[in-house]
Amino acid sequence: MISDLWYKNAVIYCLSVETFMDSNGDGVGDFEGLSRRLDYLAGLGVNAIWLMPFQPSPGKDDGYDVTDYYDVDPRYGTLGDFVDFTHGCKQRGIRVLIDLVVNHTSDQHPWFQSARSDPNSPYRDWYIWSKTKPAGADKGMIFPGVQETTWTRDDKAGEYYFHRFFKFQPDLNTSNPHVQAEILKIMGFWIQLGVSGFRMDAVPFVIAEKGADIKKPKEQFGMLRTFREFLQWRQGDSIILGEANILPEDNLKYFGDDGDRIPMMFNFQVNQTLFYALASGDTEPMIEALEKTRDKPHTAQWGMFLRNHDELDLGRLDEEKREMVFQAFGPEEHMQLYHRGIRRRLAPMLGGDQRRLELAYSLMFSLPGTPVIRYGDEIGMGDDLELPERNSCRTPMQWSDEPQGGFTKSDKPVLPVISKGPFGYEHINVAEQRRDPTSLLNWMERLIRMRKEAPEIGWGDYAVLETGTPGVLAMRYDWRNNSVLIVHNLKPEPVEVHLDVGCGEHGKLLIDIADSESSEADGQGRHRLLLEAHAYRWFRVGGLDYLLRRTEL
Repeated sequence: MISDLWYKNAVIYCLSVETFMDSNGDGVGDFEGLSRRLDYLAGLGVNAIWLMPFQPSPGKDDGYDVTDYYDVDPRYGTLGDFVDFTHGCKQRGIRVLIDLVVNHTSDQHPWFQSARSDPNSPYRDWYIWSKTKPAGADKGMIFPGVQETTWTRDDKAGEYYFHRFFKFQPDLNTSNPHVQAEILKIMGFWIQLGVSGFRMDAVPFVIAEKGADIKKPKEQFGMLRTFREFLQWRQGDSIILGEANILPEDNLKYFGDDGDRIPMMFNFQVNQTLFYALASGDTEPMIEALEKTRDKPHTAQWGMFLRNHDELDLGRLDEEKREMVFQAFGPEEHMQLYHRGIRRRLAPMLGGDQRRLELAYSLMFSLPGTPVIRYGDEIGMGDDLELPERNSCRTPMQWSDEPQGGFTKSDKPVLPVISKGPFGYEHINVAEQRRDPTSLLNWMERLIRMRKEAPEIGWGDYAVLETGTPGVLAMRYDWRNNSVLIVHNLKPEPVEVHLDVGCGEHGKLLIDIADSESSEADGQGRHRLLLEAHAYRWFRVGGLDYLLRRTEL
């Protein structure tokens, strides 16, 4: 059972092939270069890689405008290079997830070109059309301030087509059974080439009813069950990791009451309150979000993250809390995006303060779910706010202090490598941090090892313990007669807390597995902990013989 639910105790590393390593010297990362870095990723300790889109694309939206679902963009290599990559991952015990972008295609996709050219085309009904511009076409845009409408007239077709995203990304009519059958073929194709699952882009829009006459779209949740059934028939332990920024009351609709739909989703609700906690020191909204997202089927899992390749979306926070996060981490207008988010990486948001970075990552890794980190997180990479929109945090990986950060021998990388200021590649790079035992990179390796050796977080139940101190979060996880306790001080000053851990006799002894500072309970069974500003403590409850006490049930 544990092996079938491998995602319960995984650490997922997200990367874009084009910004990781270029072996061809053309300025664009490729699969051959990525394969050469697999030993680095294995050494870091990650056991799953999530690849952003790499299929053929005009590249107007970082590959999310696909023109062929069954091939590799020539800039990144060939299908043979991809298979070499997945084989190398398998040798190192690393699973591969790839982006599944099926809410829309590129307007250059042959399906759309056929659909627009002939009303009798077999692909005409693969897209959403209207003879007149529907009412409300100026509402519901994903990119407000950049996107003007969700319906655009195509002169060749003589009709308007629907696009939830940019106008060069026409939406697929996912209600069409032929489109659904094609999605299954796409998944089956990549599974055959060594993929273990898919990060499904924009899930609520994929399953929503679409059309000019639909005022309030309904979700077609049966579609998710169909996807899940197909994957389990083809490869029993393959998964879908869903991107669904939904309200907590809808969680079970996506997971399925019996866990028969999406097995894993990103927890956007906790993510946004986590950043509020980092900005304010107030952990209560995050605790509330954790409680609201607690209930899920046994086979389901949350993906926990700090930053991703998009803006930090704060749309679920109320105006006061959102403004506090803006002021703390993105106070200037050019740091913000789409009136709802921040387009910065975490390290510059926290001023490059390694102690605060460690606190943030320790907190994220210790939340109930599977941690997902992004390339460059492990070295504290910065951003380039001179680049437009979300490209600010999509710059090439910084491997060394050599020209172009060791990413490419070309003078023109796909995006400019950060070369200015304290986050430039001369100062922030893998090679330098490898040699520094106190670096963020070496600390992150230890954190990943520590998280993987604490399956209670991924598998167990948790309880938030009373600390008596606002801004100090203490969480205990229990699984198979083993427990871990993790404490974080989000306050900028030292604090003293007194904790009753529970767990009977075992709760009288806490072994610090991060810093080797243990604690024994006093006569009343309480632990007195002194926490420095922005400190974190990871404890084994009851001693280091826990593996001998772990039960099978």
